[in-house]
Amino acid sequence: MKRILDAHGLLVFLEKEAGFEKVESLFVSAVEKDNYLLMTTVNFGEVYYIVLRECGQEKAHEIEKIIKTLPIDIIDVDIQLAKEAARFKATKKISYADCFAAALAKLHRGELLTGDKEFKILQDEIKISWIV
Repeated sequence: MKRILDAHGLLVFLEKEAGFEKVESLFVSAVEKDNYLLMTTVNFGEVYYIVLRECGQEKAHEIEKIIKTLPIDIIDVDIQLAKEAARFKATKKISYADCFAAALAKLHRGELLTGDKEFKILQDEIKISWIV
């Protein structure tokens, strides 16, 4: 089963917040099984802008280099993914960026890894693994 990582999950790992160990163990497993986690370019952009806003350009560039070393395949948004994200946004009270992570999980019949409680509204539509 594919595992999808949202911005919250990646930030938990990068900032070593509660749940860091779970994300780290999933990365180790992804490397061992050659089954990388997936993340959309939108969710990568969300992590990037948060770091840029809070820490500046130098730190954002450093974080980008770190992310490139992690077992994450960054998936470009295509029409199918955009339409699925739009369906979530049109029918649920959830941020637009989070809709892309949810859409990727649905289209890949995968499991979304997150600690963001905003996703609770989608528990009946996608499989969610809570980080904490």
